[in-house]
Amino acid sequence: MESTSEVFQLQHQSYGKLITVLSIDGGGIRGLTPGVILAFLESHLQKLDGEEARLADYFDVIAGTSTGGLVTAMLTAPNDDNRPLFAAKDIKDFYLHHCPKIFPQERRNPISRAARMCKCLFGPKYDGKYLHSLLREKLGDAKLHQTLTNIVIPAFDIKKLQPTIFCTYQLKKNPSLDASLSDICIGTSAAPTYLPAHYFETKDSDGHTRQFNLIDGGVAANNPTLIAIDQVTREMITRKSSGIFPQDPKEHDRFLVLSLGTGSPQVKDQKYDAKSAKKWGCFGWLITLADVFSRASSDMADYHNPTVLQALHSQENYLRIQDDTLTREMSSVDVATKENLEDLVRVGEKLLKKAVFKS
Repeated sequence: MESTSEVFQLQHQSYGKLITVLSIDGGGIRGLTPGVILAFLESHLQKLDGEEARLADYFDVIAGTSTGGLVTAMLTAPNDDNRPLFAAKDIKDFYLHHCPKIFPQERRNPISRAARMCKCLFGPKYDGKYLHSLLREKLGDAKLHQTLTNIVIPAFDIKKLQPTIFCTYQLKKNPSLDASLSDICIGTSAAPTYLPAHYFETKDSDGHTRQFNLIDGGVAANNPTLIAIDQVTREMITRKSSGIFPQDPKEHDRFLVLSLGTGSPQVKDQKYDAKSAKKWGCFGWLITLADVFSRASSDMADYHNPTVLQALHSQENYLRIQDDTLTREMSSVDVATKENLEDLVRVGEKLLKKAVFKS
């Protein structure tokens, strides 16, 4: 299968001094925050290499879960000139314009709140129709093999009860993963209780059909950094054994990793506590499990990433950017009011001014 990503697999990693990895967490509307940071990074790269420079030119692998998967597709899907469909600076305006339509807000009063809770008993909070049509319009027929650098986007298949990793590295061995980017993004962002699960099929060159029954990738890996490193390492080992990849798989100190979080609430604004949780039944746990899985997945990755990168002798080449002081409303995935979205933009701007802390 010939593709632009094949060129990146051979050129970037064979001849570059570092294997560069960009990872973007899930978090719904909170994707605004890494969007601000990525726009800043791309603008500085453009000062060095010209206005046409794009992040896909600099990262060997871009990984994203849920909203991070959408950003990944935006940065790597090709336009008619075979350049990235979106510049990083476009992400902020995209979210500000479309999030209120993806997550339409209702009036906040006891009646509407009760209606929302009843609705959650019988279906997702949002029907996803606007998001689905938007992604199909913007991403068109572009497929995984057409991305302008290698990408990794996790989702979770509820029929198989196991993660599904959409990764350009895996296409030769598993061509059934070559789904449309729009289907991949819809699947990885299908957060339980918020958006409907997504079904689609792919067909390989031999006519074999594969079914996908996907929900949010955050169930498996809200922070996809470790998955990205795993996929790169597998590729290194495979290509080393075939004589194509000249780098020794043990030379992991050549990793350069930028991991972007979407924020988490400060302790005093946490939604739950044991006093209330001990009284919950099925309904109480139902409306919290999406948050619990997402946060647990992300926090465990934060816990393991520094240790893994230290073992790979790349701890000096790892930067995690995350804000853990969000208010309750800002830490939501779907409160898409004008005020809240603008607050999330300011979170990203403030992060850019903070000094790097070395743990």
